[in-house]
Amino acid sequence: MDTSIADLRKDYTLQDLNEKQIDPNPFIQFKIWFSQSLSAQLPEPNAMTLATCTSDGQPSARMVLLKDFDERGFVLFTNYNSQKGQELTVNPHAALVFWWAELERQVRIVGTVEKISAAESDSYFEIRPTYSRLGAWASNQSEVIASREVLELQLQEFQRKYQTQEVPRPPHWGGFRVIPQKIEFWQGRSSRLHDRLLYTHVDNGGWEIERLSP
Repeated sequence: MDTSIADLRKDYTLQDLNEKQIDPNPFIQFKIWFSQSLSAQLPEPNAMTLATCTSDGQPSARMVLLKDFDERGFVLFTNYNSQKGQELTVNPHAALVFWWAELERQVRIVGTVEKISAAESDSYFEIRPTYSRLGAWASNQSEVIASREVLELQLQEFQRKYQTQEVPRPPHWGGFRVIPQKIEFWQGRSSRLHDRLLYTHVDNGGWEIERLSP
């Protein structure tokens, strides 16, 4: 390899972030930044890292997709029997990270987790493409399988089963909501002196804003 990993670096110079710019409500601030990521036509701006832990503190992380957010929290969907589903059930705490490289921005979220209602999960499942709904039945997510063929055969089985009817939501599939306790907005700055503004949920239901050293 001609280029040393240690020599890979970029100086961030696009924008700044200060206390006078931001909204006192972190959900409104997130909506502003998310809208700007959409306007910039970033690839999959709703992609985020989800970090979970087992009951004894063993961490794991993976990329998932944000599918909704409001002042109640940030919603993702999964198989409840998957590794992340089981970890979120036994240890209902999680962290999310959005990385919008083209805007030199990062958002970090830490909070507790709850399952959303069955009605909310049904509403989202009904708007998924048919192949995605069938896939939710065909895949026993995170379980070991012998080959790709096993998965494709299971998909064909459910295609036949639901050939003449709507595909219902599997009982083991649905949404989780991450309810933030902390939300950090990070804007890259020159010389690694990045702007970091942290919102922390306080007892009166409001939010305290602090600047963190980079």
